[in-house]
Amino acid sequence: MAAAQSTANFAEAPSAPTPHRILLPQGWPKPLGYANGVEARGRTVFVGGQIGWTAEGRFERHDLPGQVRQTLENIVSVLAAAGGRAEHVTTMTWYVLDRKAYAAASSEIGAAYRAVMGRHFPAMAVVEVRGLVEDEALVEIQATAVIPD
Repeated sequence: MAAAQSTANFAEAPSAPTPHRILLPQGWPKPLGYANGVEARGRTVFVGGQIGWTAEGRFERHDLPGQVRQTLENIVSVLAAAGGRAEHVTTMTWYVLDRKAYAAASSEIGAAYRAVMGRHFPAMAVVEVRGLVEDEALVEIQATAVIPD
C-alpha cells in the first residue's frame, strides 16, 4: 500500500476490537489507516468487487467519498448475508480511477470509512486503474473477511 501510505491522511485511532491478530513486525512504525498484515481463523468470505451504487444499481453519489461510503456499505451488506460484520474484514483492495483525487479527498474518505467500518483497519492496498466496469464508478473495493468459528 505504498501509494496510500504516502498519500492517505486517515486519523490515527486505537484499533477496534477485532477477533483477528494484527501483525506489526518489530521495529516497524504503526501504519495509519490500515494494517500491514492480519492473522485470522474461521470461515473465509470473499467479497467480489463492489462499486458505489445502491442495491437497485443506481449511483446516488457522484463524488469519491460518497461512492466510497456506498461501496463500503455494499461490502458490509454482503458480509451480513454470511453472518459477518465489518470487523471481520481481513484485507481490502481498493481500485481508484485517480490516486491524486483519492489523496486530495483523504479526510472525507477517512470519515466515510470510519462511519461504515468503524476504527477497524485491515490489511489494504490502493491501486490506480484506467477504468472500472461501470462508467459512473469512481472506486471499486474487493474484500476478504474471516468470520470466527
